[in-house]
Amino acid sequence: MAFKLFRTKNPDHLIAEAATPERQMKRVLGPFALTCIGIGAIIGTGIFALAGTAAAGEQLQASVWKTPILNFIQSWATDAPLVFGRPGAGPAVMLSFVVAAVACCFAALCYAELASMIPVSGSAYTYSYATLGEIIAWIIGWDLILEYAVGNMAVAVGWSGYFVRLCGSLLGLKFPLWAVNDYKTANTIIDQGGEALTNYSSTTLPVIAGHAIAVNLPALLIVAAVTWLLIYGIRESARTNNVIVITKVAVVVFVIAFGAFLIHPTNWHPFVPTGIGGVMSGAAIVFFAFIGFDAVSTTAEETRNPQRDMPIGIIASLIICTVLYVLMAAVITGMRKYTTYFGDPAAVATAFAGRAWAQALISAGALAGITSVLLVFQLGQPRIFMAMARDGLLPQYFARIHPRFRTPHITTIWTGVFVGGVAAVVDIGSLADLTNIGTLFAFILVCLGVIILRRTDAKRPRPFRVPMSPVFPILGVVFCFVLMLSLPLETWIRFFVWLGIGLLIYFLYGVSHSKLGRGLDVGPTEDIPPPLIKT
Repeated sequence: MAFKLFRTKNPDHLIAEAATPERQMKRVLGPFALTCIGIGAIIGTGIFALAGTAAAGEQLQASVWKTPILNFIQSWATDAPLVFGRPGAGPAVMLSFVVAAVACCFAALCYAELASMIPVSGSAYTYSYATLGEIIAWIIGWDLILEYAVGNMAVAVGWSGYFVRLCGSLLGLKFPLWAVNDYKTANTIIDQGGEALTNYSSTTLPVIAGHAIAVNLPALLIVAAVTWLLIYGIRESARTNNVIVITKVAVVVFVIAFGAFLIHPTNWHPFVPTGIGGVMSGAAIVFFAFIGFDAVSTTAEETRNPQRDMPIGIIASLIICTVLYVLMAAVITGMRKYTTYFGDPAAVATAFAGRAWAQALISAGALAGITSVLLVFQLGQPRIFMAMARDGLLPQYFARIHPRFRTPHITTIWTGVFVGGVAAVVDIGSLADLTNIGTLFAFILVCLGVIILRRTDAKRPRPFRVPMSPVFPILGVVFCFVLMLSLPLETWIRFFVWLGIGLLIYFLYGVSHSKLGRGLDVGPTEDIPPPLIKT
């Protein structure tokens, strides 16, 4: 049984399966489109919000469950009192972005090597199947749902909030409270009362069958629109993403250029007010602004020359976003004292307070940023489901490709229904932390995959090679694990519960239906056994 659980799939077999006619998708993406996909996934609300939070620090309530694991370790190692919260990096948040980028860079290099070797949809799931075994592949595939699907629920809700505010500030348009919020959020706004109620045309919740209702319609509609676009075609989706990315990068560059003339260098003193601990704490916070570059690897089967273009897209998008993040951090900490941003979820807008036109432009840029994140994450999740279904770990129904558009339409539709439906009625809240821990776990497995394949399949051609292996992959594992430890205890508990549910599904369905386990490793079609069956 243990042997079956850890059987690996030959990379040649993975590539041959993807090449069968009924599975082929349109190869239309080049390095520019891939770079835009990476930037589209990375630059979202993080660049407009997290820099301020990391600079000023976080004040967590005195709860064991909300305390980062690193705080427990530090308290135990030094016999110091347990600290609730994270110190701010101050103006040195610029260094925090660099540290976080270095951690991501190690993982990005490993993604680039595996993507060039195994140009197949599925991202870390596929790479784990080829290196670490089936059960690990299932765990990472299940785990990636946290990064894409659950994360996108929060993204859709965030998009709705920016959309409503932008309509109010630019057009003076107000919506009924029940139509733009979930039930819990709507009740919270009503209970708080005051000025917040003036942002809505009506604050009365309709009652159906004796129950008050509230539905976040903008969140539902944007997910529906993105889902339709993704079904229609990868070329059209990529072109739309290119336009959005160019727009939001132009807004970010304008904000940086304009803000540079408003910098007061005295605000950068002291540069490192809380020492190296504050810089590392800030890095743990801003790391999550980099999530998304791995989405590039999910489009391997739609890339014209994946061996060359995938590494370019992954690494170029990370470099560009790092430069923009550091410059944005320099501007906002130079415009105002970093302590101004304590508890502020919209630091960039606060930095330009008093300039209504600039705030409207920033809101438009944030809206564009969130839209592209939504588009790219909705692009990635269905392709991971499709890859798992191809291997028999999920029903074959989910492996279908649209005969005309050549997109995984079944998984795209179901992902849209699930994400849009939940985003419309549920307050996501702390589930966003699950996105972070899931991503870091995926990064660790990809780094380990590079080390293992270098030993088990050393002769395989590698169009791109991670330099200084295994040092860089090991550093990637260490950096990502340390950042995982910076997450609260309750997030770890939820993570293990989620993995437990995934393992239950695997043992009830995946083990008995796995094509690799049944000897159906590769063939001309999904149902014809190969001439050689692995033993």
